[in-house]
Amino acid sequence: MLIFTASLNAHLPLTFPLGPSPPLFTTNTTNSTANTATVRPFLVHSTARRTSSTDLSLLSDSSSSSLEQRLLLLLRQRKTDEAWITYTQCNDLPSPTCLSRLVSQLSYQNTPSSLTRAQSILTRLRQDNQLHRLDANSLGLLAVAAAKAGHTLYACSVIKSMLRSGYLPHVKAWSAVVSRLAASPDDGPAEAIKLFSLVTQRLRRFADPTITADSRPDTAAYNGVLNACANMGAYEKFLQLFEEMEEFGAEPDVLTYNVMIKLCARANRKDLIVYVLEAILAKDIPMCMTTLHSVVAAYVGFGDLETAEKVVQAMREGKRDICRILRDGYLDEIEDVEDLNEDEDELFKKLLPNLNEEIDSEPPLLPKIYSPNSRIYTTLMKGYMNEGRVGDTIRMLEAMRNQGDRSSHPDHVSYTTVVSALVKAGSMDRARQVLAEMTRIGCPANRITYNILLKGYCRLLQMDKAKDLFKEMVDGAGIEPDVVSYNIMIDGSILVDDSAGALGFFNEMRSKGIAPTKVSYTTLMKAFAQSGQPKLARKVFDEMLNDPRVKVDIVAWNMLIEGYCRLGWIEEAKQLVQKMKENGFFPDVSTYGSLANGISLARKPGEALLLWNEVKERCAVRRGYKSDSSSPPPLKPDEGLLDTLADICVRAAFFRKALEIVACMEENGIPPNKTKYSRIYVEMHSRMFTSKHASKARQDRRIEKKRAAEAFKFWLGLPNSYYGSEWGWEPSDRDY
Repeated sequence: MLIFTASLNAHLPLTFPLGPSPPLFTTNTTNSTANTATVRPFLVHSTARRTSSTDLSLLSDSSSSSLEQRLLLLLRQRKTDEAWITYTQCNDLPSPTCLSRLVSQLSYQNTPSSLTRAQSILTRLRQDNQLHRLDANSLGLLAVAAAKAGHTLYACSVIKSMLRSGYLPHVKAWSAVVSRLAASPDDGPAEAIKLFSLVTQRLRRFADPTITADSRPDTAAYNGVLNACANMGAYEKFLQLFEEMEEFGAEPDVLTYNVMIKLCARANRKDLIVYVLEAILAKDIPMCMTTLHSVVAAYVGFGDLETAEKVVQAMREGKRDICRILRDGYLDEIEDVEDLNEDEDELFKKLLPNLNEEIDSEPPLLPKIYSPNSRIYTTLMKGYMNEGRVGDTIRMLEAMRNQGDRSSHPDHVSYTTVVSALVKAGSMDRARQVLAEMTRIGCPANRITYNILLKGYCRLLQMDKAKDLFKEMVDGAGIEPDVVSYNIMIDGSILVDDSAGALGFFNEMRSKGIAPTKVSYTTLMKAFAQSGQPKLARKVFDEMLNDPRVKVDIVAWNMLIEGYCRLGWIEEAKQLVQKMKENGFFPDVSTYGSLANGISLARKPGEALLLWNEVKERCAVRRGYKSDSSSPPPLKPDEGLLDTLADICVRAAFFRKALEIVACMEENGIPPNKTKYSRIYVEMHSRMFTSKHASKARQDRRIEKKRAAEAFKFWLGLPNSYYGSEWGWEPSDRDY
């Protein structure tokens, strides 16, 4: 990464501080919790709460009554925008009927502005302790709309508010949120599992199943939470939920087993794929193409393209003996299976009872012939792309073009895969030719295709071409860039040492109402941190902390800490580390490495001793640590951290600590650089302790230091006062 050579402060007053655009949704439900917890005991509201027309007479004056009547009329005519304007003119809260209809219609519109309006109604009701004026249908629609718009955390908060307010949300509403959370990054899958458990725990409180009939989890709901478990690799939780399905009368379907294929792939259990497929066939569960696609995708993910090719070829030839092909691949994995974790193996045996049966029986056949479609071909193409087999990727595209079945013809995903393969190989001109061909044959590129090309140009530091393509994407193809497009351009600007350009793209993105992501913030932080402007990086970081749509992780903290350490600002960096701990994050190897580099730059060897003591304590944590413990987790140091600390200690003549550090290096399989330490010792300390005029008191103070120096020289192999093959800390006669 290039280092900035000039300050950008001259450009910043025009665009910085970053004026945060109002968040589309917030996830802070503290007020809701406080307000709704004391409203009333738990009640069940699984259907819309209707209010008679006589409620209108409760308004304080005739003008309010007139506005309410107009609002109700507009809502009945589905003139939502006019109804919203009328609502804003009401001094008092409209009736529950009007509020519920308005929120429902705004949610149905599902636009950024309509969802923001719906949120404002919800916020107002929470503040006035009137959330119960909305019915379950309107809240459920809002949760689904928010989830579809990608605002999963807000959607989750709506469902939780419903539960706190005494509503039982419809299964279609809360399961949609669970499914969206399961596919979200960061803590999305974990939040999906928590929300699912929260709803089912509430449902179990009711002995009468008719009360909870509309809210009970169905197969789709379980598929969503099982997908979250598979994405997390939570094998035990997957088994628990899978076995729990019977309690709620939910039967596993083919999608359930498709998710199980993903779980096996996540566990790197190639041998289990055939058992999942045979379980589907044994239970007479209707198959779909998605199942075979999941099988091919699993083997592509394993890197076993040979088996993936055999499956696709068998489908092309109209064969139904896919299980036989997978069994042949299983036999090649038997030796690897023997080394599996016993607990994990027992878990999968409970999930797949046929795993306990002999495999000598004749493998079952598929119920019918399944010809590969474009999705399966494209998945195999991605396998070629991942292995750098550009020629095979292009040949697969040509083969798809010549297929008689139109469902096997390449689509925009297939062409985008070829573009991606060419970009990875650095063949940007050929990738642009494929882009032109897509337009010519009537298979226009989408935003993903352009983003891949933009990333290719940025990687090659061809920012002029990237900017031209960015403009062509908007003006020529009529495709509006998304947050990924801007993140790519921001990162590309940083690669060419243009942090002003990076900030320009960031502010342009915000001006268009596109919410920054964690990548947006951290990428811009990287620009300022590496250009020697950590204070500006801190401004970006603070805004990131205040953005409810973004979850700050340790990577962001480390990036900011590194920016301060680059300038040797140790005290500021230490304050950040303390704040990081207060926010629930423990320093990792990257954090300590940045601090060590900063200490070296600042020439504060005393700080190195304090840092080493903390690292040493973390390294000593082994067995008995629990992941939910409030104490710091174990630390496995890397070479960079320990070498930097050892270097500081040798230069500062802290030989006892240097010996502790090199011993730690050897324990962790890191070979110490004795040549470097010997050179430092000879250059800086070869004349140590040679003064003949030192006072007796001073000589006494130097005894312990001299013993440590002799021990360190012995470890280096330099001439020293120790004899024999081993050394100890007892001084020889010559030390006195």
